[in-house]
Amino acid sequence: MKYENAKRLPTQAAALTWEELKKDSQGLVPVIIQDAENGEVLMMAYMNEQAYKDTLQTGLMHYYSRSRREQWLKGETSGHYQYVKSLTADCDRDTLLAKIDQVGAACHTGSRSCFFQKIVEQ
Repeated sequence: MKYENAKRLPTQAAALTWEELKKDSQGLVPVIIQDAENGEVLMMAYMNEQAYKDTLQTGLMHYYSRSRREQWLKGETSGHYQYVKSLTADCDRDTLLAKIDQVGAACHTGSRSCFFQKIVEQ
């Protein structure tokens, strides 16, 4: 794995433990991924406990795939890593917001963001 620009996040200083987060029926927490520099929403994914801990430990975004039923490190196969700048919980502690530095595309389609299919715009 490539951890060139990753900074180990201070796990012991994390304000919330996994146990303090509210999980869905599958034991997962949704996480919204946002570009730390310009605020663009890049993607939405889920974390399980191990993905949460690995993200804190490595400074790289880890997720849990509901369809594949396995954990994955963003960028492991594509090289499009996501370097964590901040991780915040919402008021209910049931959704996370990750502000990241994105290398390459965030979307598996090759698009910068997963949110490119316009439905309506005014």
